[in-house]
Amino acid sequence: MTSATPLPAETLSITEVAGRTGLSPDTLRYYEKAGLISPVGRSTSGRRRYAAADMNWIDFLLRLRDTGMSIADMQRFAELRRNGAATTADRLAMLREHRVRLHRRIHGLQVSGRALDDKIDHYERLLEDT
Repeated sequence: MTSATPLPAETLSITEVAGRTGLSPDTLRYYEKAGLISPVGRSTSGRRRYAAADMNWIDFLLRLRDTGMSIADMQRFAELRRNGAATTADRLAMLREHRVRLHRRIHGLQVSGRALDDKIDHYERLLEDT
């Protein structure tokens, strides 16, 4: 199955994308099958070829993943994105909600980090006293 749209001159193979993103080729195929990535262009031999726009989207998905967004929410966001400008307000709302969850998570990690620092200080003092 080849793309009906001509591919941009600069495209990357799945192996090159895997090397740049740290995702395995299997994960990239899964992302496409799960609807996180729209079907990418294909070479005349049927091999996936990722364009700059695909890479930008994958980079954003990785940021969402790194900030703790669930696959289900990433799928919902990707679907809204595919549905175009009419979904801009919904996408904005999703990102704002995710940002609130992220800030809560960061705060919780900071509190835990301070508790860890206190415990390290405690054990360092115990060792100094011996």
